[in-house]
Amino acid sequence: MVMCSFFTAHDTFTIMWQIMQSNVHGWLVVFFAVLASGLNNNFADVQVGVVDCPDLTQEPFGFPVKGLCGNPRITDVGGVPNLIPLVQKHKEYDMNVVSKEVELPGAFMLGAAAAPSRVIGMNAEFMPLVHTETEGRPAVNGSYFSSVNPADGQCLQQKYSDTFPDCPFGLMGNLYACEGKPGKVIEVRVKRRTGEDSLVSAMRKTLEVHYPDKSLALGGTFVIQKGKAKIHVMPREFSVCPLNTDDDVNHWLKHYEIKAPIICLSVLVSRDPGLDLRMEHTHCFSDHGEGGHYYIDTTPDTVEYLGYFLPAEYVYRIDRPQESHAIGR
Repeated sequence: MVMCSFFTAHDTFTIMWQIMQSNVHGWLVVFFAVLASGLNNNFADVQVGVVDCPDLTQEPFGFPVKGLCGNPRITDVGGVPNLIPLVQKHKEYDMNVVSKEVELPGAFMLGAAAAPSRVIGMNAEFMPLVHTETEGRPAVNGSYFSSVNPADGQCLQQKYSDTFPDCPFGLMGNLYACEGKPGKVIEVRVKRRTGEDSLVSAMRKTLEVHYPDKSLALGGTFVIQKGKAKIHVMPREFSVCPLNTDDDVNHWLKHYEIKAPIICLSVLVSRDPGLDLRMEHTHCFSDHGEGGHYYIDTTPDTVEYLGYFLPAEYVYRIDRPQESHAIGR
């Protein structure tokens, strides 16, 4: 059903993986059945199906495009080794350039990244929502970033385009890219978490178990409609001391519990095919000024999720760190 091919392209050390499929809708039907079966092990109420993508320009999403469809692909840019053990501040990227490197100029991109510290003057979490530029049309940047408020130590979320132009990000980014068109997507509705995994981890592990010899990538968005979630936000200042262990990283990060509704932007891969991919990465934002790196809900008895996802046809690896590690992932 799925075949994978690997290619290298250009001097950016971009590596891409293609999932070839002859019947997209039929493949989605099989795919959602697999997800539904696995999610039943982690949630009490599970509904998964293939639906028309809702208009994502409307509430609660407020994206700059209507849909998640049209040549879907993901990319893993840079990586955690650019931050840990010590920051490599010169590692900065641009969404408009990345859209060309994934061979989809003018793409809509969402996901999880680090903010461009050179531009905003500090370290912060970044929630990319960018309709990249194309000939005759400028980029539309709907991104958010979250930092630690120096006044009270709480999470401070801001709209990037309210203050800053252009479309840069720093250090690392896990991005889903598409043409932003309407079309068929996988809808996931789950309530009352009974297992130990987050929604994202439960989906990823389901695919990993069902397709043990394949690498599948998925991207999209979901809303935590009820309940609360655990997140972290990186401090404004990069660590001057090496962060050599996961405990070092966790003590450096600032952790918060935030309330619904929360809009999440997510990318996941079921298995790393030797590209040093981050297996899952999800950032979130809200209308009430809270957002950051999503871990899991903290209210399993009452939590409700609604999500829309598509499998990626390609995976691109851009600027893979020469020296890597598993810390902080």
